[in-house]
Amino acid sequence: MLKLFKQLSPYRLPIIFVLVLVFLQSLSDLYLPTLMADIVDKGIIDGDIPYIWRIGGVMLVIAAGGAICAIASSYFSARISVGFGQRLRSKVFGHVQNFSLQEFDKMGTASLITRTTNDINQVQQVLTMLLRMMISAPMMCIGGIIMAVNQDAKLSLVIVVVIPVLVGAIAIIAIKGLPLFKAMQVKLDTLNRVLRENLTGMRVIRSFNRTQHETKRFNEANEDLTNTAIKVNKIMAAMMPIMMLVMNLATIAVVWFGGLRISNGDMQVGSLMAFIQYATQIMFSLIMVSVIFVIVPRASASAMRINEVLDMKPEIKDPAQPKKGKGERGFLTFENVTYHYPGAESPAVSNISFEAGPGETTAIIGGTGSGKSTILSLIPRFYDVGSGRVLIDGVDIRELSQEQLRSKIGFVPQKSVLFTGTIADNIRYGKQEATDEEIQRAADIAQATEFVSEMKDGFQSDISQGGSNVSGGQKQRLSIARALVRQPEVYVFDDSFSALDFKTDAKLRSALKEVTSDATVLLVAQRVSTVMDADRIIVLDDGEIVGIGKHRELMATCDVYREIVSSQLSEEEIA
Repeated sequence: MLKLFKQLSPYRLPIIFVLVLVFLQSLSDLYLPTLMADIVDKGIIDGDIPYIWRIGGVMLVIAAGGAICAIASSYFSARISVGFGQRLRSKVFGHVQNFSLQEFDKMGTASLITRTTNDINQVQQVLTMLLRMMISAPMMCIGGIIMAVNQDAKLSLVIVVVIPVLVGAIAIIAIKGLPLFKAMQVKLDTLNRVLRENLTGMRVIRSFNRTQHETKRFNEANEDLTNTAIKVNKIMAAMMPIMMLVMNLATIAVVWFGGLRISNGDMQVGSLMAFIQYATQIMFSLIMVSVIFVIVPRASASAMRINEVLDMKPEIKDPAQPKKGKGERGFLTFENVTYHYPGAESPAVSNISFEAGPGETTAIIGGTGSGKSTILSLIPRFYDVGSGRVLIDGVDIRELSQEQLRSKIGFVPQKSVLFTGTIADNIRYGKQEATDEEIQRAADIAQATEFVSEMKDGFQSDISQGGSNVSGGQKQRLSIARALVRQPEVYVFDDSFSALDFKTDAKLRSALKEVTSDATVLLVAQRVSTVMDADRIIVLDDGEIVGIGKHRELMATCDVYREIVSSQLSEEEIA
């Protein structure tokens, strides 16, 4: 947690100000019982009314000052902790934005969401309490002991006996609670993951009548978290009764032995009253410490999880001095590229070599798991090649900054993703400064204008979360329009026409030819009809290239391609 609190450096002066306020408040609380003892012993017992008014006025001023300090410290500590939480969330989010897909695979989406929200909230709450208590609790404890000894040294032996009992109880409870708090956060990750899978996969769950199975999964994760929470709260719940029991027994002992000392003439009534207040302050300061021990273990577990995210170094980094292109535009080259997914025994793709230039359409086809999408994922550096090189405009993509590289690419993923907002906002996502005319043109080419114009507000119609209010084919066309509005050097279509009917597919590819005459086009497709007209077809089998050429050439030379064609087209269509 201390490592995480280094992020507080911009709040150094406000924190010092809060600590000063807390110090002044604690000082007033420590001084008031002594003044009260003086009023009782010198004012009330001796009947000195002016003395009562004079010291009482001082007490009112000190109490008012303490109240102002308490209110101000609460306000500023809340502002600091909220600002720290905002800053930390931004830092975690910004750091996660630099992760490659490999880091996302390691950490998991559900866990990242929990760490960015729940875990940071835990740290934020403990910071608020620490700012208010880390000065006041020790000061009230140590100061109370000093003032109590000053009132009556022998009676202070009661406190000497009580403090080790309280400290021991707090230590035992904290040691037992910390592992359970860590386990709770992990189980919260699991619950979030199960819930997220249920919400995103609701259609599949209902279509296969698996509602009861998923309910059982959720209940198991929920019950597991609940049982751990109950166990840890049982341990922590024991703390307050122990504190109050010891505190009340200590008060009884102070009154008992204090009464004996008063009767023997060794102590005055006002001093006993002040001593009781100081004993109460000491006990309450220890209770404050116990409260900190309740929340610190959980916040410590959360801080460790946040640090795991911040300490995770992205494997894909920008070079110290990014290079620029050699004047070429849209030239893409794979040179003996091989890539292993982490933990895989065999490479996903091996010895991939080909070239693609502007005005050319290069299609990649092959069976399921042959490595088609992997090749496309290497182009924008979602993953880095294991061996070999990928060059764009004559420069190794690892020598370009990621922003520079991706600005050259219009990527349409296999799974179309739309964001909450309007249709125009989603298309403009590809080019922030795109005009309405550019958006309209991109939608025309993507064959999206027809269904967009039928919607109530046209391009200003809202897209719900995940694009659930449009069909799969409509999502694909809007994703294609988003890439087209960018007007990049290289278009990458990862099986982006699969949800389109044959007529729309043909019209879209025909329109694409007109606007991509000066750009390089790479597309992955399952349909032979989509790739037949490509300038170059790459046939993959088990991660290796088994054929490169045009349709007719491959029909004559590549057995794998012939099998794919014969499985989709009739003999008349092949002829």
